[in-house]
Amino acid sequence: MDDAGLVLGIDIGGTTTSFGFVDRAGNIFNRESIPTQAQDPAEALVARLHEHIEAARTGLPPLLGIGIGAPNANHHKGTIEKAVNLKWGPRVDFLGLVRRFYQVPLAITNDANAAAVGEMMFGNARGMKDFIVITLGTGLGSGIVSDGRLLYGTTGFAGELGHIVVEPGGRQCGCGKRGCLETYASATGLRRTMLTLLAERNDVCPLRNLPFTEMTSKRIYEAAKEGDAIALEAFDRTARILGMKLADAVAHTSPEVIFLAGGLAAAGELLFKPTQRYMESFLFGMYEGSVRLLPSKLEAGDSAILGAAALIWSEL
Repeated sequence: MDDAGLVLGIDIGGTTTSFGFVDRAGNIFNRESIPTQAQDPAEALVARLHEHIEAARTGLPPLLGIGIGAPNANHHKGTIEKAVNLKWGPRVDFLGLVRRFYQVPLAITNDANAAAVGEMMFGNARGMKDFIVITLGTGLGSGIVSDGRLLYGTTGFAGELGHIVVEPGGRQCGCGKRGCLETYASATGLRRTMLTLLAERNDVCPLRNLPFTEMTSKRIYEAAKEGDAIALEAFDRTARILGMKLADAVAHTSPEVIFLAGGLAAAGELLFKPTQRYMESFLFGMYEGSVRLLPSKLEAGDSAILGAAALIWSEL
């Protein structure tokens, strides 16, 4: 532990909010999670967080700053805006609420951007200046780093690759649009693809009589590992759409590496190998062979806290 001080990393989710104190080497201390209770006002969460943070700070070095990762967080304004799973209205000045308790440097961004900064500081992207992190969980998040800087854009929301349209009029997305990438390339998207295939085909499949609520990406992965034809096709369709859109992303920023993180990335070669193949097949000729597809180095349980803390460490 660095006696000079620690940075607090906070990850806000629709169900659970986690935090931990992080040193410059990326070690996490006194990690804790509390229910977000998203139906309550944001002020209530910040007040409860303050109580738990202060209890966890006992005996630790000084607090140098607080980094926060949250859905629909605007880095420029310090706000959380129109977050579907947080019932806080159209906009909350979240950093303003935190400043009532802490007069230290503060930073906030969405969870995928935080993951990209964390990868750059503590993960496999150390020393890289051009890369993309794709988080594949319930949805698809992305953080884009170009020339060593995270892209925020004019609005503070640059890099929302999960909401580029891959099929006009396609699957309904939680954002209100239809055909978004995350409705096809995510854990939820894989599940929807599997259900579609089961309706289209009558092959014997161990998941055919599985209740809807039990059709998880993990069960589909296990069936694919056992060689089930429908589960394998579900992964292949997912990889094709993801590879096609990653090839488009390459044309915008020409990254050295695209990192895949999140629960679905744990499928390993079942996802990485076909996605790399499809991406190469869709790439503009001058980019062929120039982009590697790699897993994130950060552990799933650590990445959100490390990424949030890295927002501050990267500025200190």
